Amino acid sequence: MITGKIKIKNKVGLHARPASLFVKEAKKYDSTIRVKYDDRDINGKSILEVLSIGARHGSEIEIIIQGAEEKIAYEALKNLVDSFEE
Repeated sequence: MITGKIKIKNKVGLHARPASLFVKEAKKYDSTIRVKYDDRDINGKSILEVLSIGARHGSEIEIIIQGAEEKIAYEALKNLVDSFEE
């Protein structure tokens, strides 16, 4: 299992486009992907759940990945979220 915190740098947070890109990337991996934000723990492969957490600019999300491709998935998702600087 790999866990890590990622800061949301996007000025409008994890809104529709970044959330959809996150989910699209997460679905590529044979791993369970969870996202924690505030007191919520959601499925990182569900667009509705990712949108529902409302992660804002400057906040941190925690990603928990468990499975065969956890290392690759974590790096890909971290790089993706880091690239959301609009």
